[in-house]
Amino acid sequence: MENQTYGIYYDQEGDFLEITFGEPPELEYTDEIEEGVFITRNEDTDEVYSIGILSFKKRVEILGRVLSKFNKKLPKEIDISE
Repeated sequence: MENQTYGIYYDQEGDFLEITFGEPPELEYTDEIEEGVFITRNEDTDEVYSIGILSFKKRVEILGRVLSKFNKKLPKEIDISE
């Protein structure tokens, strides 16, 4: 498995988590795959570039399911507790 760079952004006020994988594509598109869950893909390769989740604190368990669905992994757990 190759090393994958990633970024994690959490907006506490908006309770929005976004995880990005690799370099941003030149062209991209975003789909809402279920209420409040957004997947951004590279328009040329269809590879997942980012996962965004609204109301993240109320539904932390969604992250594991979405990562698994798109065959993505993070090397550590995400803790947003105050």
